[in-house]
Amino acid sequence: MQFQGPQMLEFQEKGDERGHLIVCEGGQDVPFDIKRIFYIYGSAPGIARGQHANRETEFVIINVAGSSKVKVEDGKGNEAVFTLNRPRTGVYIPRMIWKEMYDFSENSVLLCLASEHYKPDEYIRNYEDFLRIVREGDSEV
Repeated sequence: MQFQGPQMLEFQEKGDERGHLIVCEGGQDVPFDIKRIFYIYGSAPGIARGQHANRETEFVIINVAGSSKVKVEDGKGNEAVFTLNRPRTGVYIPRMIWKEMYDFSENSVLLCLASEHYKPDEYIRNYEDFLRIVREGDSEV
């Protein structure tokens, strides 16, 4: 499963009168093997999270409760804003995309599926550095 660029994903919803079930399987519903899972909650509406790019890690981000927005930029002038407000949708974010999550509802729980284990040195946390790296075409710097 290969994806080109950030995009909205729709997961199959199953359920009956007892409730709903969403399954996200690595390599099938998610375009990578899942190596790390984390979630963000308790962020106020005026708080921005993320604000970084990753040299190696791909993500799928799902608001399993509440809502939030995800802004993505590729450093080449392309950007998009995704609204996550249904637990059966998520955003796929490939490597080397600047991401910012914001506008969290009070009850927001933002689930993040990652393709890699956490490695602090693969994070690009300065936007100007990100733009320079994209311009130079060198994600290893």
